[in-house]
Amino acid sequence: MYWTGKSLVSIRLSKTTYPVVQVSLDVETVDKALFVAEKAVAAGVDWLEAGTPLILSEGFRSVSSLRKRFPDRVIVSDQKSMDGGGLETEQAAKAGADVIVVMAAAHDATIKEAVKYARKYDVAIMADLLAVKDKVSRAKQMEEFGVDYIIVHTGFDERHYNVGASPLSDLPDIVKAVKIPVQAVGGLTVEQAVETLKMGAKLIVVGAPLVTRDDKFDVGDERFDVVLREVVRKVKGMRLAS
Repeated sequence: MYWTGKSLVSIRLSKTTYPVVQVSLDVETVDKALFVAEKAVAAGVDWLEAGTPLILSEGFRSVSSLRKRFPDRVIVSDQKSMDGGGLETEQAAKAGADVIVVMAAAHDATIKEAVKYARKYDVAIMADLLAVKDKVSRAKQMEEFGVDYIIVHTGFDERHYNVGASPLSDLPDIVKAVKIPVQAVGGLTVEQAVETLKMGAKLIVVGAPLVTRDDKFDVGDERFDVVLREVVRKVKGMRLAS
């Protein structure tokens, strides 16, 4: 396990300057994740996300591998906890995650347990609003429960069945409803991802179809790092202007 105690986790998160550029490692092997992560870090990306397909395929070994290779980067564990919120948060924290994803659609007890264990290990909780009907109300509840970040999410299957579905339609209302940082994910183009910052998001996530493919869990455009560098440049410009 590569969890190194409260001080280092706190230091990594306390160094965060918004807006943040996060890359989703939605691939199926640690080797591919490290390949993408190396290029992403070289391009200046701030946070690395161990995507759900990666965790399902490789377990929390994927998180510990990212922590070992990138000791100074914030690592997000997108395990999408629906039950066992406390214990799964503990597993991810011990593997080296700084930020851990729980589903807002889960029972309130699951959210509260995740937050309780997050405080124990000094990590942060992200609540994913995927499949939640009243997203604004649930986002407010998440904040009340002590969640640290909100994800406005249009899922992989949803956007393939419902062409045109986008997290952008819900983002402005949710940003207005909560004080904690919000991100929007789900099939956004790079331009749309950057645009979310103008809508009030504090983190942008770059994944499919650039970094990973939109039809399967694999590496996308092999020259994605060129585009990522430009994204990072734009975002850093926004930091300086704010």
